[in-house]
Amino acid sequence: MQIAVLAAADSWYYRDLVRAAGRRHELTAVSYKGIVSQVRGAEHSLRSGPMELSGADALLVRSMPPGSLEQVVFRMDALAQLEAAGVRVVNPPKAIEAAVDKYLATARLQAAGMLVPPTIVCQTADKALVAFETLGGDVVVKPLFGGEGRGLTRVTDAAVARRVFMALEQTGSVLYVQQFVPHDGVDWRLMVIGDEVLGMKRINPDDWRTNISLGARPAPLEVTVELAQLARRAAAAVGASVAGVDLLPGRDGRLYAIEVNAVPGWRALAEVTGVDVAARVLRHVAT
Repeated sequence: MQIAVLAAADSWYYRDLVRAAGRRHELTAVSYKGIVSQVRGAEHSLRSGPMELSGADALLVRSMPPGSLEQVVFRMDALAQLEAAGVRVVNPPKAIEAAVDKYLATARLQAAGMLVPPTIVCQTADKALVAFETLGGDVVVKPLFGGEGRGLTRVTDAAVARRVFMALEQTGSVLYVQQFVPHDGVDWRLMVIGDEVLGMKRINPDDWRTNISLGARPAPLEVTVELAQLARRAAAAVGASVAGVDLLPGRDGRLYAIEVNAVPGWRALAEVTGVDVAARVLRHVAT
């Protein structure tokens, strides 16, 4: 099977996929910036570098780099055109758009019946300050787009909140303000691959952020039937068949859905579970 992979050719994940593919699949790393579309007469082609993307059997999205609004819209449109041409795209552009947008993802998770932290999203510093007070004066301010804990700020002081919110308003940012959920420095990362669900704990006793990239350590997690069902529901809420679902056990005894990642990493997960995650992903893409 010929599979295009939107990833840097020198990335750990692409190399892991090539290893797992062996001789069963032919993988080619392609880039978003290299995508060129040609519409002429009855012809509509999409290429990235030397590869004709519409000739691939499948395309696996393994990166979502930043770009201008025009670049992001064009890239998602290109993926949608590939889908329309019969290429299996994992994850599809609609799923990527929903998952990468924290506001939309939070709304989708809530609509799916999952518990999310109280959240207020607005566009001015004044309204964000009202949100800060409404949410109890202990909040996490998050960039609307982004992952791996980048750009997250916990704010517990009104004067600091004002400065943070005014700075964000001046840059034209949307202000995503979420009530801080007290926890014990542990969250659960569940990875959905089709119907299969793998999981691990992420433990960080030194920071309220539990991302592996920020120093958390992975630990085994028993994925119960109930946890697997929650993970599948969260992935389905954004339309993703491969997803990382972050669940946070609060000190109040409740389990909060924090995020769905449509381009999830698996390096730590593979290490802690002993599962060849790359092989499972490729098997799912090929079915």
